[in-house]
Amino acid sequence: MTEDCTNRESLHCNGSRNIQATVIDESNHPIRRHDIDREALKVLYRLRDAGFSGYLVGGGVRDLYLGKKPKDFDISTNARPGQLRKLFRNSRTIGRRFRLVQVFFKGGKIIEVSTLRSQSEFDIKKQTAILPSNNTFGSLDEDAFRRDLTINSLFYEVQNNSIIDYVGGVDDLDSGIVRIVGHPDTRCTRDPVRILRAIRHCARNGFSIEPETWKAIKKNCHKLEVCPPSRIRDEILKDLKSGNSCPWVELLLKSEVFTTLFPFYKNLLQGEVEGRAEEKLLKLFSVVDRLYSDSSPASQLVIPDDILLGIIFIPWASERFQLTSKRFTGPQYHNLAKKIRTEIDQVLGERLNLKRATKQAITTLLINLSTFHTHSKKETWPAWLQKKSYFKDCSRFYEIYSEAYEDGRVGDSLFIQEPSAQEQQGYILKGKRSNNKNRRQIMPAFTSTDNGVFGLKGK
Repeated sequence: MTEDCTNRESLHCNGSRNIQATVIDESNHPIRRHDIDREALKVLYRLRDAGFSGYLVGGGVRDLYLGKKPKDFDISTNARPGQLRKLFRNSRTIGRRFRLVQVFFKGGKIIEVSTLRSQSEFDIKKQTAILPSNNTFGSLDEDAFRRDLTINSLFYEVQNNSIIDYVGGVDDLDSGIVRIVGHPDTRCTRDPVRILRAIRHCARNGFSIEPETWKAIKKNCHKLEVCPPSRIRDEILKDLKSGNSCPWVELLLKSEVFTTLFPFYKNLLQGEVEGRAEEKLLKLFSVVDRLYSDSSPASQLVIPDDILLGIIFIPWASERFQLTSKRFTGPQYHNLAKKIRTEIDQVLGERLNLKRATKQAITTLLINLSTFHTHSKKETWPAWLQKKSYFKDCSRFYEIYSEAYEDGRVGDSLFIQEPSAQEQQGYILKGKRSNNKNRRQIMPAFTSTDNGVFGLKGK
């Protein structure tokens, strides 16, 4: 980025050095105020009018800069959680490691507002502990340097419609580069999940990973094993549902992160004909990506978690149990189902903290591949099979398998979810009421009347 299209401000950081922030004015970046979610703008204006600083941050700025529609509009501010709760009556506080405030709007819209955080994690060079306690508030520059990737460390401020960049994130967006903020080796050690996030944004945007970041990913990928299982599971599911799961899997395979996440594939990937297992996986996830890309924005296409996780098992389970080359019935069927269920428990169940129902659902999908494969050549499925409780999910699972390996084509209508009655009426109630009548969870009451405030009923 040339010097004549930016303003540079010298900002003090940690009392020991000056950090040069690149401030890019509206004429030199593509983000326009009308592209920002209306409710996010309401929050930003309310913060400004109350005397606080408020910034659109992270993925929202990144996606708007790239011409995409952000999924979420997150906001950071110098206001503390308690001040935010007083400022926004239609809100609640969440979080354990760091407190966030969720501001509710009509239609189930939620805007998350966080207080700027300290750079302390970034500064502790010799610290090797993973996910330390870090709840200290900080300044704008400190918050930028504690974030994971340069392209996620940008701030958009509504007062002057400018982008504030401390870490070279705009240059990396322009160049299509994914780079970890700070020293990649240290940052991957401090929180190995950054490895998954770097791969995610490379896959979703068609970017390349900066060499030092790539080297740190390959060196530290085994440290993902010490992360909380539920956290890893949630990160994996995000990428399986992204519509870019095929390039994501390809990057996982190249970086050896795949066998860290799914170690049961190690022997298969090393022992099979070169590239065969990889090809099978990529074919399956290219079908998943096609389903997401072909669905219209208005439709609610939902591929259940157990089907997405089950797809990961297909090449491994097909090789290990010959699922489609044999027909399993009677005692043989039940014995094999028990064996598959036990192995899923051993190789992935505990590793991702999967629920018992999810593991059983994956087992049902896999064991019935042979049944559906046998009857697939007929014009219709047998009546006895259609009556089975597992028919809907197993047939959808097989259709994905068929398109990947047998020149079939699964229709996205199989995965369209009808909106609920509440969604059709324009509102969604979140949260559960406590069994204790004195500890009911109070949810915002929305109204469209003129005397309401941010959707809350006026007095």
